[in-house]
Amino acid sequence: MAKNFAASDFAVSIQNLTHHYGDNEALHQIDLDLPAGQTIGLVGPDGVGKSTLLGIISGVKRLQSGKVTTLDADIGQKKQREAVLPRVAFMPQGLGHNLYPTLSVQENIDFFARLFGLDAEYRKTRIAQLLEATSLAPFFDRPAGKLSGGMKQKVSLCCALVHNPDLLILDEPTTGVDPLSRQQFWELVDALQAGNPSMTVIVSTAYMEEAARFSWLVAMDDGKVLANGKTTDILKQTGQDTVEKAYISLLPEEKRTQASGFSIPPYQNTDPEPAIEANNLTCRFGSFTAVDNVSFRIGRGEIFGFLGSNGCGKSTTMKMLTGLLDATSGTAKLFGKPVSAGDLNTRMRIGYMSQAFSLYEELTVKQNLVLQSRLYRATEKETEQRVDDALDNFELRPFADISPADLPLGIRQRLQLAAACINTPDILILDEPTSGVDPAARDMFWHHLIDLSRNKHVTIFVSTHFMNEAACCDRISLMHRGHVLAVGTPDELMKKRGEKSLEAAFIDYLQDQMSQDKDNRDNQTSSPNVSLENISDNKKRGTASPLWHWLSYVWAFARRESLELLRDKLRLTFAVAGPIILLLVSAYSISFDINKISFTVCDQDQSNESRSLVKTFQGSSYFTEKAASSSIAEMNKRLSDGTAQMTLDIPAGFGRDIEAGRHPSLGIGISGAMPFLGANIQSYATNALLQYAQLSAQGLTHNAPSSLPFSIEPRFVYNQEFLSIYTMVPDTIMLALILIPTMLTALGVVREKEIGSIINLYASPASTRQYLIGKQLPYVAIAMLAYLSLVVLSVTILGVPLKGSFLALSLGALLYNLAATGLGLLISTFVSSQVAAIFGTAILCLIPAVNFSGLLYPVSTLTGISYHVGRCFPASWFQLISLGSFTKGLGFTAFLTMYGALTGFALLYLALACVLLRKQEL
Repeated sequence: MAKNFAASDFAVSIQNLTHHYGDNEALHQIDLDLPAGQTIGLVGPDGVGKSTLLGIISGVKRLQSGKVTTLDADIGQKKQREAVLPRVAFMPQGLGHNLYPTLSVQENIDFFARLFGLDAEYRKTRIAQLLEATSLAPFFDRPAGKLSGGMKQKVSLCCALVHNPDLLILDEPTTGVDPLSRQQFWELVDALQAGNPSMTVIVSTAYMEEAARFSWLVAMDDGKVLANGKTTDILKQTGQDTVEKAYISLLPEEKRTQASGFSIPPYQNTDPEPAIEANNLTCRFGSFTAVDNVSFRIGRGEIFGFLGSNGCGKSTTMKMLTGLLDATSGTAKLFGKPVSAGDLNTRMRIGYMSQAFSLYEELTVKQNLVLQSRLYRATEKETEQRVDDALDNFELRPFADISPADLPLGIRQRLQLAAACINTPDILILDEPTSGVDPAARDMFWHHLIDLSRNKHVTIFVSTHFMNEAACCDRISLMHRGHVLAVGTPDELMKKRGEKSLEAAFIDYLQDQMSQDKDNRDNQTSSPNVSLENISDNKKRGTASPLWHWLSYVWAFARRESLELLRDKLRLTFAVAGPIILLLVSAYSISFDINKISFTVCDQDQSNESRSLVKTFQGSSYFTEKAASSSIAEMNKRLSDGTAQMTLDIPAGFGRDIEAGRHPSLGIGISGAMPFLGANIQSYATNALLQYAQLSAQGLTHNAPSSLPFSIEPRFVYNQEFLSIYTMVPDTIMLALILIPTMLTALGVVREKEIGSIINLYASPASTRQYLIGKQLPYVAIAMLAYLSLVVLSVTILGVPLKGSFLALSLGALLYNLAATGLGLLISTFVSSQVAAIFGTAILCLIPAVNFSGLLYPVSTLTGISYHVGRCFPASWFQLISLGSFTKGLGFTAFLTMYGALTGFALLYLALACVLLRKQEL
């Protein structure tokens, strides 16, 4: 039962809250009141329900049972929840999970400002100040995907703060952020609260020393609240002097022993040769120098800490040491040998854990470990033992059969570390291995690292932002902007700066270096002459109409999607060039025109009549004669290998039988491999024989009529030349516009599900309709551009005249593209991966478009279910518009029914997508 401390004026009130994930109970009958105007810390190990609780409070996660009131709004009631969202900001757990990788820092923050309806003047001022306050101003135009993990967190923080919320909910916001940036972060939050004293801040954190600065504390374990009250009261009641000790004292007895601390035996270097050596190591990306002349030596079995500001080059240095990245200049050696990506023997002795999660989310925890072991050429027996040890050593056995995607961040980090150690390496390179990991789990990590170092003489090169972890290292290297500032033991660095804590010494080093760079930085960006306190809330929104605000939300999503499309050259090229390539390939390679039928003759008669018959075929524009065949066997061979498509076997005595008035036999062989072609060859051959029979009858019987008693003059009304390209081009336009725009749009929603940015919709005041329409519009614009390109190519390059109304065709194309992109959005809402979206869209579009939409056979000639499938798919309706415009010369009035059908499809698909896309997580 939680210990309760008095409070009033609650920002959040919770009664009997319970939440399940399948059979797993994440929260158990929680009763909790959180006061307004306070900074509230939420602490506890990974997987105890902190993120679930914050998600429910913010309205991001669906309420299952119980009652939650946030800022006097009942979160269980949709109208009240939607009304309070503009006053709430939610920053999710994870490194930049709410950011868009191809957008710049400024563009990401601007998107959030637009998403909350801020006017242009307020956006500009607010963004400039947030960038300056978080030291992000020099990087305002850098894509978020190219930022370090800590810098991504700072951008995410700016996105959450941009609309000056009344309730700020931060789920482990400073995970992976360096101490100086964390200090700047809290200064920023303090400034916000000074400007808005009623603002409540709820923060879950993995830093216990950070939690000590919160005025209010909530301690959780196993889905329950252990304590809730003022931080000073909890410390007093537990009789402890630190939050970490107080939290441990609140745990059940069996869990207290897991966080009992540890001691580190002194390091003794018994090998004069270093395990890792870097000399003037430099790495440049274009004109940007990420690492500049870095040098250090790390002894065997030494724990070497790598500390630095976010984006200073720590991860880049580590990648160069593992051979994952080539150095621009300088040298790096492992075990005395130069680092080489092709030196597999050396790489087999290295374990590497990257900052970002790099294992396979499609596999379970155990399967990932098995795969990692087998990649290092372990036998089946060795793999079984190593995996069992890893599951036990890193306390992963309860999660062995769970996908990493379903695990909390800290447990995913445990899995990564276990995978890095699976090959029993001699060198272990760990890039922020404990980011997002709770204190007890960090102790478990370090117990294992100390054992590896002191007992197994494994060299450990570790980067971290936890100062208590850095204090455990034998030596530390401090970096800033690619330069090494200092190297030494923790005690040496603290003494040199005259500080009592390593964090204070680290901040001193960074501030000194930054002060030296101040002039350059000020030249790059100017600091706005404005403070957080003097930005009034009444500048946030203008006095525009509700319709204007509704459209502004749509524009926010449309603008962001457009920017992402323009940055993604591959997708943009595929969107525009894909339909063009499809049209050209179809036009030049697919044709139903048959005028080059190759045939061979075996003339066993060699009479005037037989030669006359052959000349009849030779004179036809549909036939091309190949070399004569000497036997029936040779004829059949040519027919089977494709050299000839028709054979003509003239038997001996053919001419004599003709002259005698008998009916001689004649052998015609036709390849039936392609029935459509075979049927046409039969028709052409029959006409040639009728022509020969008529001429032969005139020669034998002078009284025979010179012609038929009537004449037949076929006239093709719409395609007088009878060329298949006039049909193929309109049909290919139909196919291209249903296939490629639909596939591209189908990636829209599911892509955001995969990278986690869909949470921005859940936490925003925008509706699913505004979100979907905003995402749809850029793809409609791209599809219309592709349509115009197809029409121009068809008329100019392919020579297919547009006989009907261009405007009527364009209106049909617009409605068709709305339907196609609407179908893509619909598919994207119920699939869970981009791969499934691509394959599902391709199958769903190709089969009806090719078989039942008029491309092969007119829909009117189909029967049964085939007919209904065609009518229930938009491609068949646009095919009538496309063919009617190009070939039949039709206009608006002829297409009214088609326009209505396409409009119906577009509205239906969008409505279904809105229904299927929920605005809350389950």
